[in-house]
Amino acid sequence: MSASHARTAAAARSLAQRFSATRRGARLARLLAAHQLAEWGHPYGTETHDTVVLVVAELAANAVLHGRVPGRDFALSLSRDDGRGVVRIEVTDTHPALPTREAPGADEDGGRGLVLVDALATAWGVRDRLGPGKTVWAECALSPLQSLGNDVELC
Repeated sequence: MSASHARTAAAARSLAQRFSATRRGARLARLLAAHQLAEWGHPYGTETHDTVVLVVAELAANAVLHGRVPGRDFALSLSRDDGRGVVRIEVTDTHPALPTREAPGADEDGGRGLVLVDALATAWGVRDRLGPGKTVWAECALSPLQSLGNDVELC
């Protein structure tokens, strides 16, 4: 196998989708991420699947609750990089305010999203985007594949 072909085989795989900035949009983003992870060989109940889906859920919820601009969508991007052993999650919205990680009191209902992201992701941050808003990203470690492989279909 040539080095060029090996590099191509290990290249990052990705998907990108826009969603309405609603609770339904956040739910659909989570479901799409769960489906894509299963397609990549990380089915429901595996560490990679559950970690990435939870991080997507938190970042999408933040985009809908705190990053919503009326009439604007948010975008989800997932990419799997086998060479680095990570799944990268990016959620982009058009609101200019940057997210803040807070330590809510025990009796508060919310405010734990970025605390969870910080605990689950190997790295996360915020970057500017072209146009208004920002992209919040997180990377989660891939655990070893627990299926027969990415390209094998079970009958």
